[in-house]
Parts: sequence; C-alpha cells; structure tokens
Amino acid sequence: MPMIDRRRLLGGSTLALAATLLPRTAFAATITVPKAPVARVEPVKDSYFGETLTDPYRWMEKSSDPDWLPYLKAQNDRTRAVLDALPDRAVLLRRIEQLSGDTVSTGKVQRAGGRLFYQQRPLGADNFKLFVRDAAGIRTLVDPVALSAGSTGHISLDWWEASPNGQLVAYGLSKDGSEDSMLHVLTVADGRALPDRIGNTQSAHPQWLKDNSGFFYTQLTGKVDTPERFLDAQARFHRLGTDPAGDPILMKRGLVADVAFDKIQTPFIQVYPGSRFALLGLADVRPEYRLLIAPLADVLANKARWRAVASFEDEVSGVEIVGDDLYLLSNKGHPRGRLLRTSAAAPDLATAVEVVPQGPLVIEDLARARDGLYLRIMDGGISRLRKLGRDGRIVDIALPFDGTIGGMFATETEDGLLMSLSGWLTPTGVWSVDVGGRVADTGLTPKPSIDVSAYETRRFFASAKDGVKIPYTLIYRKGLKLDGSHPTWISAYGSYGAAAYTPSFAGRSLALIDAGAIVGYANVRGGGEYGREWHKAGQLANKPNTWRDLIAVCEDIYARKYTSPAHLAIGGRSAGGITVGRAMTERPDLFAAVVDGVGWSNPLRYVVEQNGYGEEPEWGAIAVESGYRALKSIDSYQAVRDGTKYPAVLLTTGVTDPRVAPFHVAKMTARLQAASTSGKPILLRVDYDAGHGVGSTRGQQDREAADTYAFLMWQLGSKV
Repeated sequence: MPMIDRRRLLGGSTLALAATLLPRTAFAATITVPKAPVARVEPVKDSYFGETLTDPYRWMEKSSDPDWLPYLKAQNDRTRAVLDALPDRAVLLRRIEQLSGDTVSTGKVQRAGGRLFYQQRPLGADNFKLFVRDAAGIRTLVDPVALSAGSTGHISLDWWEASPNGQLVAYGLSKDGSEDSMLHVLTVADGRALPDRIGNTQSAHPQWLKDNSGFFYTQLTGKVDTPERFLDAQARFHRLGTDPAGDPILMKRGLVADVAFDKIQTPFIQVYPGSRFALLGLADVRPEYRLLIAPLADVLANKARWRAVASFEDEVSGVEIVGDDLYLLSNKGHPRGRLLRTSAAAPDLATAVEVVPQGPLVIEDLARARDGLYLRIMDGGISRLRKLGRDGRIVDIALPFDGTIGGMFATETEDGLLMSLSGWLTPTGVWSVDVGGRVADTGLTPKPSIDVSAYETRRFFASAKDGVKIPYTLIYRKGLKLDGSHPTWISAYGSYGAAAYTPSFAGRSLALIDAGAIVGYANVRGGGEYGREWHKAGQLANKPNTWRDLIAVCEDIYARKYTSPAHLAIGGRSAGGITVGRAMTERPDLFAAVVDGVGWSNPLRYVVEQNGYGEEPEWGAIAVESGYRALKSIDSYQAVRDGTKYPAVLLTTGVTDPRVAPFHVAKMTARLQAASTSGKPILLRVDYDAGHGVGSTRGQQDREAADTYAFLMWQLGSKV
C-alpha cells in the first residue's frame, strides 16, 4: 500500500512536536471535580466457612437492573467532565494519534500455497485488516472498517486461518469488541464470501484438512452473558458447502465414556501436515493441557478411539508431530521445560527420549519448519531463539537486539522461520530466519518515522520480602536528574504463567514520557519470566507475592531516587487489576494514583460472570475452603476499608467485555468513593463500544491513552 510521510505532514520531527508539550508543572492546574453519583446500597451477606462478608453493591451484577445503565452513565459523564477539562489532554491526544498513526502494526503471518497472508493495521488505519501477497501483488481480503461503514459500533477481525493450498480462508468477525465471533469462509482468488457461516466461534481454532475440503473447529454452547458461556464447549467438523447445523460433534463432555473431563475444559482438535494422526486437546486457563491421539481417518469417520498422551499433571505446554514422531514440551519436574520425543502411534512419556534438556532458560514454545524445530526461549523477560535441526543438533540463533519474540510462523513445506520481534525502543517488525540462522527484517512492517534517540531504558532488580530478585524496566528521556521528583507510572500483571510485560515498542507511551514522565514495567511473580516456578510462586495461595513484588519494585525505585510516593502511579489491566488493586488496598500510602483497566476487582463473585468457572485452576474454587481463602486474599473490593486515604484512581470498563464483567470495576468504584477520605478523585471511564480491548480500534485506544496520561500528569505532575 502507498505510504504517507507523516513526519512531513506534521511539519517537523518527532522531537519538535514533543517540545510543544507543556512542562510538568503545567499539569498542576486545579480542576473542579463534580460530586460522585451515590450508588444504591443494598447489602447482601454471604457466609463462607465460618466467615460472613457483606456486599453493599450486589445489585450491580444484574445488568437488567433499572439503575445499572443510569449508574454507568452518571459515572462516565462525571469522568468525562473531569478528563475533558484537564490541561493539554488535547495536546497529548494529538501526540498519541501521531505516534499510533505513524506505526504500522502487523499481527499473525501465515505462508500457504505460495502466498503470504498477514493481519496488519496499515499506516493511519483505524483497525486491522487481512492481506494476501502473491505473484499478482498485495490485496485486501477482509476489511473490518469497510464492513463497519453505515452501522453503529464497529466490527473487528478476531482470528483467521488460511487453507494449506492458500485458496481459502476461515475467519471470525465480531461487533464492538465482544469477541463473539461469527465464522466466515472466503475464496482468496476473488475475495468472495462463501455461504458457510457458523456462530458461537470465539477462539474457534480452525484446523484445515490437507485436501482443503473442510476443517475442525471448536464451538461454544453456553448463552452469552451467563456463567455457562464458556462451559461445555464442543469440537466439530465442517465440510464446505454443507449446513453447519449438521456438523458432527466429535467431542463434548459426556460424549465418549473413555474421555471424561470437566465442564471448564475446552476440547480442540489439531492436525499436522504429513501426519496420519490428529490430536485432541483439552484446555483451560492453565498453560498446560491434556492430550490424546487417534488416526485422522478414524476421527473424520467419528469412530476415533482416543489414546492418552499426557494429562494436566504431565505439564505439557507445546506439541508438534513430524511424521510418526511426537514432540512434547514438558515441564513436569523440569520447570523451565524440556523437549521430549515419542512415537505418535504408541506414545509413552515414561520412555520418551529427551532431545532438548532443561537449561538455565525457559523453553516457551516450538514451531515446526522443514529444516527443524524452532524454540522460543525466555530469559527473565527477554526472548532468545534456538533450533533443533533435522540432524539433532541444537544451535543458538543470535537476535539483532534484546526484545520479545511475539509469535513464530513456520510451515513444514519451507525452511526457516518468520517471527514478530520488538524492543522497548525498536518498533515491532516481521523478521525472517533462514536455514543458516541469519536473521533479517522482511520489511513487511514499515519502520515508523519516530526518532527514539532521545530515550533510554534501564533494567533493574528489586529484592522482594523473601529475597527473590524481581526484574523491572524503566523508560525515560535521556539526561534525567535523579531527585525523586519525576512522575512515574509502573505497570504489572503476574498471572497465568504469561510473561506479560516484556519488551514491546513504547509507541503511545512516548507521549507520556515526552511530558516528563518515567514509564516502567515490573515482571512480578505469577507470570512466566522464569518458568513454572515463577508462575506457581504467584498462583493460588501464593498470589500475595504478586502485588508484594510490585510494592518491592516501587520501593526500589524510590531508593534509586527516580521518584517518590507523591509522584508514582501503578497500573494493571484485566488480571493485573488484582495486582494493583491489592497493592493499593495493602499500601495506600505508597502511591499517588492507580489506573485499573478492565480489572478483576471482585473475584469472589466469579460464579455470576461468563468467564468465571473456567478461572478456578488459577485462582481457586470457592466451593472448597482453600479456594475461598485464596479468592478472598485477591479480592480488592472486599479489601477496601472505610476511612482510609486512598490514592486517586481511574477505573475503566467496556460494556461488551466478555472476559471481565463490567460490574467488577463498577462495584470497586462505588466502594472506593464511599470509603476514601483522601479527597482524591475516584473516576470510572466507560466505553460503550468496546469490550476487553481486544477488538478496540486505534481511535478507541488513542482516546483511552490520552485520558489515562492526562489523569496521571494531573495527579503526579506537581511537587507536593
């Protein structure tokens, strides 16, 4: 596509625009904050294992309550009145729009049938599109922006998968960030949509047959916005041109007596080119899954006798089939992972051959190419790359900079690898690795015209209470004076064994840094930066380590004189809402502000939301005492205490959020507004055209960033 020189349109360099931002002290203006809406109080008492808890805002869990939408509107109207009046929010927004508009973002990439498919948000575009590149050039296959024209809200491309011959694409579309996908199929030659449409296909994971005649997929069966939404999913097969209502159900709970599993576990069927076998996986929120195997022909005939490969207790988190060899990434007894090989025809973990032993670094994932298996390695938040060649040799592949491999894209018909690679100050690009291990930028993602020479990053380690070293990174403008006065925003996550805050191009956050702030990220326990041990140290009863690691990081930053409590804010999204919510309720004196984005604030009430029961392996089950104790410990809403001086808080939600129900931050907002005696604002920002953020447009993300940064500079920007 044609590229526009945004720098020229702006009439100067990035740094020239940065100079137009007001200095820190300009953000200290006084803002009149309207009184908060008073939420209806209807206490409900619950008893758990000899304890009684009171919930004053239980009514908010019912979206049908006549006060629910008026309450959200009143809170959001108040928040808009405050945020829109903040000094230089408009200037921040212009800078953010420039940064995001100048940045092309590329997601998934797939090679199939001599074509290259890729999902990309082009220069200045508002949403991701699906493109194909072949001998005829580059064409747009799916354009959600065009599909959204003339309708309220917006449409997003949730997922897609090209057929092996590159002639067909199955893809999912949803409205307003709901992720409630409708599966579609198109022909690549002319972009024509086929009549095949299948609903309830969020995370459908389509797996094409090698003859391109159809695909396996996973379908949800529960009703939207109910606790049953993600329970009892089923695996099916669709043959093109047939009525999806008649698609055979190949696996669901209770269908096969020999394959019993829990309602929270989702079945999926995986096929591998060149293999006569199919794998059945059973997955929940754990990073590992249960695996079974059967001949593909038997699966298609719906008469498979599934043979066990690995249980959840075997902690297998990655798998590939090469011919009749089955490769398994196993973590049992080896928390940083090792690669095993066994027979696909007669799998036996007890006699499997270790082909890549556990080392000092974590094996995160594997991808099969014609020349071998590529291994993504995690080094405490930094990605590394290795290859197991067809000759059995293991080689390290040097990357051009310390960063994050966001995805590996390989195919068994071609040598080498395509991968997404990003650094804190290096924009994300699609890089290639050839058979000799040489790494090169493909140029698929054009480099933005953003000058990063004025910024620097530093990595430190804080000591937790138990002596464990917690890594964190700070990004700021060069020449910073260490006097403890700088506005600082530290984000943390720490859940599901996911290494969440690894190097990713600073992008929009450069606007906040240009305004005088420091932006940082803490790799707290509960994530996967150092393998399964790191995850388990911040899981279930060990979860308090997660927010106390964040507290330790903040105290370390103070000791290094980057900032002080009057100028520091913490932020977290989704499960990161636990991290910042509990850090705030445990140490409200330590922070000037908190940003809680679509956060899980009231975990004890997971039983009434659609993404609830499936979370039990990570947090605990309320039906057993140990689970209740663990859930209570992470519940920020229940931890709020009357008469406490809480910091300023900005909470955000999207009304179509399928992952964290909006009642979490709504109840947390009401509770904080009623309890806090600090006089600092507690604000709730509501996006009526968004969900968890997964399908949000660039414009939506820009506006949320501007609101967040203006709020932070308002609360952190002046010396006290």
